[in-house]
Amino acid sequence: MLRADDHDPDQVLCGATMVELRLGDLSAQPDLDAVVNAANAQLTTGGGVAGALHRAAGPGLAAAAVPLGPIAPGQCVLTAAHGLPNTAVLHALGPVYGRDRPAAGLLAETYRSCLHVADRHELATVGFPALSTGAFGFPMGPAAEIALATVVDVLPTLGHVRLIRFVLADEDALQAHRNALAAAVAE
Repeated sequence: MLRADDHDPDQVLCGATMVELRLGDLSAQPDLDAVVNAANAQLTTGGGVAGALHRAAGPGLAAAAVPLGPIAPGQCVLTAAHGLPNTAVLHALGPVYGRDRPAAGLLAETYRSCLHVADRHELATVGFPALSTGAFGFPMGPAAEIALATVVDVLPTLGHVRLIRFVLADEDALQAHRNALAAAVAE
């Protein structure tokens, strides 16, 4: 069921869905139907990935998202993308490492929730940041392992999602996700 491209460790075809890794800016992914906002519970602008997406989208994103909050760790809600080059934004609240427990289970639930919401809305292409790894303090290596294992596990249940892209901020994050992707498809 899983087939890796021997020439590109950053792309793996899992059944009918491609999982890919790349460095870049999540707010500049015009070929994706949806991007995932690493949101806070109130769905307000915030910093990091959320701040970048809100700045790129304009004030309409916050105006659409805030009434849908608060959300709990592991939950995801959908809004239009406003000024982003996408159709939708999936606002997801990952766990704060060391506070929200069980952190690993909540992080996995966050990825599952995003993919199920995307699939329900018939979104074919979704871009993720490394959820919970910035201000929320989740160590990158374990977070990447949870993310990729969860994605690979959920894929057989999806009917519409055909591309999942992790858009990562730096080489260390890319390498952690590369290692996690290789491990997830080897199991």
